Amino acid sequence: MRQALLALLAKEPAHGYELKQALETIFGIAYPSPNIGQIYVTLGRLEKDGYVRAVDVEQANRPNKKVYYITAAGREALETWVDEPTEGPRVRDEFFMKLVLAPLTGLADRMALVNRQRRHYLSLMRDLAELAELAERTDPANRAALLLIEGAMLHLQADLDWLERCQEELQ
Repeated sequence: MRQALLALLAKEPAHGYELKQALETIFGIAYPSPNIGQIYVTLGRLEKDGYVRAVDVEQANRPNKKVYYITAAGREALETWVDEPTEGPRVRDEFFMKLVLAPLTGLADRMALVNRQRRHYLSLMRDLAELAELAERTDPANRAALLLIEGAMLHLQADLDWLERCQEELQ
């Protein structure tokens, strides 16, 4: 959330509700709508860290609103985030830990674990397919949302393929 808010503020100053709306517009239904409280807490932390500064702006017949601006330190932190590669494959996979260790305890059968996990992934895949259809119907121009959903589906497909490999090797 921190980097997303910094990125939006690098584009233009905004108040919390505008940032929430921007995230919803950019990512559409593919990404859970951020909680406004979480946005303001994150902005407070970014301000404390020196990455943003807030300016009270007077409004006619309404309470003042805080508009946030990215600082030089915030821009530098954002540039560092953009330049760094994102974490790749996860070697410490929780399911794999269960798959290897649970049978040692006598609590689970490996094939039962694989089958349960496969059912879970297939359920998630169905949910994502429905979400993709909904996104295509309601906001077909939002390519970012569709790409986010497609990426999640491809990751799930890779996980399903990996489960097949585990089943082959561990039977």
